[in-house]
Amino acid sequence: MRNNIRKCDKLLLILTLLYTLLGLVMIFSASSVAAVMRYGYSTNYYFLRQLFFSVVGIILGFFFVINFPIKKYRHFISMGFLVLLILLLYVLISGNSVNGAKSWLNIGSFGIQPTEFVKAFIIIYFAIFYGEKINKMKNKWAIFVPIVVSIIFFILIILQPDLGGSIILAGLVVMIFFSLPLPKNNMNKILKICAVIGVIGFVILFQFGGKILNETQAKRLQYKNPCSRYIEDTGYQVCNSLISVSNGGLFGLGLGNSTQKYLYLPEAHTDFIFAIVLEELGAIGGLLVIIGYIIILLRLLNIAKHAEFLCGSIIAYGTFSLLILHIFINLMGILGLIPLTGVPLPFLSYGGSFNLVVILLLFLVQRVVIESKNIKRKRELQNM
Repeated sequence: MRNNIRKCDKLLLILTLLYTLLGLVMIFSASSVAAVMRYGYSTNYYFLRQLFFSVVGIILGFFFVINFPIKKYRHFISMGFLVLLILLLYVLISGNSVNGAKSWLNIGSFGIQPTEFVKAFIIIYFAIFYGEKINKMKNKWAIFVPIVVSIIFFILIILQPDLGGSIILAGLVVMIFFSLPLPKNNMNKILKICAVIGVIGFVILFQFGGKILNETQAKRLQYKNPCSRYIEDTGYQVCNSLISVSNGGLFGLGLGNSTQKYLYLPEAHTDFIFAIVLEELGAIGGLLVIIGYIIILLRLLNIAKHAEFLCGSIIAYGTFSLLILHIFINLMGILGLIPLTGVPLPFLSYGGSFNLVVILLLFLVQRVVIESKNIKRKRELQNM
């Protein structure tokens, strides 16, 4: 294990651990008031739950993920698909409803969101499938098999209805698929098919969106001028988010000194955590957090570009795609630039399932780095 740790991308590893720690600090700060005043829990209730998933993710990352060969994941693809399919169906039938969406499955005292694990599965499935078969497919339509699998998951997620999760999944699939080194003669056909699917999707959304989305989610589509609708559900959260940002100014009110977390901002420790970051740490603190995100994203792109095998490149690029989609949609939503979709911010937002997935995916990328170095070293020895 020590040898593998030495081969890891040190900057990415350090940032993973630092952002995990930062997330725990900010979740404790943002959630302590609501935990007591709104739910009657102890001040560290959400902190301890996030800490549990973070520790589990880091332990699994160091002792399992970076030591487990990527090619062996192929043996678990079918089982993973069936397990996730069953979980999503069960959630639709008997899941717990949060904000009008049946997305949660209780296991003991913890809530698990299967949608988050679907995202990780899609990245690994695309990597294994295309990494091994992209140059061996005799049937030209076989290239769309992972797309069909993704559509099945997409339908089950949108039926919950989880608008944010379905948007992230669709964006993830599109970004990975169009990054693949596909034969040029197939690209025109692929683009036409995607265009047809896109048109059908928009028609369904506009014609049946009111029936698919619940009332709370439909209201979120009204996002412009939120403070003009302060007393309404459609403007209250985002307007308080903007007030939080304004309160922070350049240097912030100081860690733990947010005023908006005193029940003015209902989801201060989840979707709106970055508003609390800006209020307590100021624009400078928020800028540093964004710079850190940019460095993580650039490291992922660099690893994807220099991976010695296609499967590893897809894993790194897929992880990049997942993170940038979450960061962009979350930040634009809390600033009132796009509708709110309930998408968490990587590391910082409270959410055990998503936090666990992010940590494990970043450790999986470290495995890509390790295997790429092993392949390169083996090639150099053969050329000597």
